[in-house]
Amino acid sequence: MSNHISQFDALATLYDDMMNWPFRKEIEIPAVLENIGDVSGLSVLDFGCGSGYYARLLKSLGAKRVVGYDVAGGMLDHARERELMDPQGVEYISTLPGLEHQFDLVLGIYVLPYACNREQLHVMANSMVKLVRPEGRLITLPLNPQYATDHDYYVPYGFNLSADIPYQDGCEVYLHLPQGDKKTTITAWYWSQASMNEAFEMAGLTDIRWTVPHPQNFSSTMNLKSYIDKPHTMLVEGRYTGHKK
Repeated sequence: MSNHISQFDALATLYDDMMNWPFRKEIEIPAVLENIGDVSGLSVLDFGCGSGYYARLLKSLGAKRVVGYDVAGGMLDHARERELMDPQGVEYISTLPGLEHQFDLVLGIYVLPYACNREQLHVMANSMVKLVRPEGRLITLPLNPQYATDHDYYVPYGFNLSADIPYQDGCEVYLHLPQGDKKTTITAWYWSQASMNEAFEMAGLTDIRWTVPHPQNFSSTMNLKSYIDKPHTMLVEGRYTGHKK
């Protein structure tokens, strides 16, 4: 297992805790759900499902079939244990063969930043898009290509980002997360909007839209305005028409 996958194996509990961070509870999650809309009766695949939060949430909101996919064994084990303890009817898998074009919606939360080179970026985009049925949707949250480069900008929101060469395609970006008395550093890779759009389009995605995650009825008791001004992620949506370039 490559290092950029295995770095997640011990982080499932931390990822569960992060879902309660204010910027996620008040901005990201509501924005994602607004963008998705009604999931009643839909088939959904959560690509890079991690600890399974979104998979469980979408199942609870009425999705007919929900599959969570991840290659990080520790994350997947944690999600499966949660399913055993509190059955929601979510299936968790580590391989994708046989699932091509079966899903109305494919959701990918923070997965594209872990494509470590351009080839992997295209492979990952294609892997997501080929799961979408014709006229279905892909919704994903990559690293914002214009994220704040001030090292401390995101500290009030529970993390910080740093990079040796900001805004350079294929260069490493470091996500620093608190974990008890120490920090955990996760390595990601930067991709421009043009590079990601190229990968999506070559995979067959059309009508690609980039929007700032900002819930319509956003009202916070905390100072989250600076995060909305310069979020570390963007909402990206596109449709699959059944044709690739």
